[in-house]
Amino acid sequence: MVPVQFAGREPETDVSAGRWVADAVRPGLGVAGLLPPLFPAAARVFHPAAHYVGDDDVDVRWAEVAAANGTTAHPLMEWGGITGSLDFYEEADQSPVWEGAPARGHLPEQVAGPLAEVLARHTQTPDDCFFGVWDGFGFITAPQPRLTAGARSFWLVRGPVTLAAANMAAEPWEQGASLWWPADRAWCVATDVELVSTYLVGSAACVADVLGDPRLETAAASATQPVGDEADTVNPPPD
Repeated sequence: MVPVQFAGREPETDVSAGRWVADAVRPGLGVAGLLPPLFPAAARVFHPAAHYVGDDDVDVRWAEVAAANGTTAHPLMEWGGITGSLDFYEEADQSPVWEGAPARGHLPEQVAGPLAEVLARHTQTPDDCFFGVWDGFGFITAPQPRLTAGARSFWLVRGPVTLAAANMAAEPWEQGASLWWPADRAWCVATDVELVSTYLVGSAACVADVLGDPRLETAAASATQPVGDEADTVNPPPD
């Protein structure tokens, strides 16, 4: 039976297609601990916060939140740094600027869709991509083998690049892929379960295309830069 929690697709029984990622990542070395440092360029995609207007969720960019808090928006900014508190990851809000914190460990559909659309232009195999689903969520289970890359292990699902915006979990949960790349290995994307940003590596042209898309809030990155709250050395340490 096809497990519904993997967007209607059976996880791969052979995970060797991801060996190149597993062999290249360098645990503990920032972006290189999440993604293979084999590409000339990298980018960071910020997960938006949400402002509730009636029944609608309106995306709020990190730059707007920083401006409202008198903090500095910059490529290494972190949510705790620009809001001033680690509580704002989960338990509080700064209404009327935002009420819903950025999704942790999940690339929202309204961001994943445009990102996949851009990345599809930079691969010869947009209809053949691999998607890693972290095996530690608890509400997702499968007996198939896992790919271990860095500190995480993943089930692999195969499909078109548009699957990046699909829900890999069963209702009522919502969870996107944690790691994805095309069969021709033209780029690679990671959304670590602890972070509220997504990182990607690819060619200079690919990353420039991502950085130039007005639908996404992004920043140039590097394989060696740190990730997590300690990366933000510009804004005061959060309480």
